[in-house]
Amino acid sequence: MEKLSFKKMLMASLAALGLMLVLNNTVFAHCQVPCGIYNDHARIEQMLEDSATVLKASKLIVKLSGKTDAQSQNQLVRWVMNKEKHAQNVISTISDYFLTQRVKTSQKDYDERLKKHHAVIIAAMKAKQNAEEKTALALRKSIEELAEYYPGS
Repeated sequence: MEKLSFKKMLMASLAALGLMLVLNNTVFAHCQVPCGIYNDHARIEQMLEDSATVLKASKLIVKLSGKTDAQSQNQLVRWVMNKEKHAQNVISTISDYFLTQRVKTSQKDYDERLKKHHAVIIAAMKAKQNAEEKTALALRKSIEELAEYYPGS
């Protein structure tokens, strides 16, 4: 049996670590395999919850922005990160779920649906770019406009 050199073991370990990191960060959208299990309304509700977090974060960012103490700065950074995360959740849900699974060219109102879904992505992008309350409210409104397509049971 060949004895591996330290360099080869290090390279193999780094390659394995890199592979684990890549696989760990991969997002698997529901449901790339046509399983037939969809809960569109639940995803609308989740996006509304995400938009509520974006709104709260935006308000707190404004409130904390003038403070210079360490605790306020720490909370400010955390709220910025939270706002980013929840806006990105909305973008991912639209892209990975609705646009790949639920919006189809065979639908009579395809163009209108596509525009409304795209509007949510744009609103979420703008919510990531600034901390204005009106931008967060525009995100919520754009999601609410999709709700008519995905009523609850």
